[in-house]
Amino acid sequence: MNDAVWTVLIAGFLPIVCAGIAKWGAKGYDNHNPRAWLAQQHGKRERADAAQANSFEAFPFFAAGMILAVLAEVDEDTLAVTGWFFIAMRVLYIYCYVNDLATLRSFAWLFGYAAVVRLFLLAL
Repeated sequence: MNDAVWTVLIAGFLPIVCAGIAKWGAKGYDNHNPRAWLAQQHGKRERADAAQANSFEAFPFFAAGMILAVLAEVDEDTLAVTGWFFIAMRVLYIYCYVNDLATLRSFAWLFGYAAVVRLFLLAL
C-alpha cells in the first residue's frame, strides 16, 4: 500500500518539478504574472512549461486508477510495479520533452498511459 501512496504523491509533485525547470535561473522572471512570463518563453523553458501542463493532465487519471485498484484490493506488488513504472515513464517523458526528444517522449507518454489503463483493468 505504501508504494501506491508514494507513487500518487510523487506524480502530484511532478508538475512542480516541471515548473522549477521552466523557471530555474531565469533572468527577468515575473512572479507577479508568471503565466504571462512563461507564455513568452522559448526552447527548454517553453517545453518544461508544456510538460508541466501535461503532468497536471495525467495526474487525475493516474490517481483515480490507483485509488480504484486499491479499493478493488489488487495485489500490492502489482500496484507497486505499475505505479513505479508510471512514475518512470513520466520522468522519462519530462526529460524527453525538455530536451526535445519528441519520438521517445511519445513512447514514454504511451507506456505511461498504458500503465494507467492497466490499473483500471486490474480494478475490474
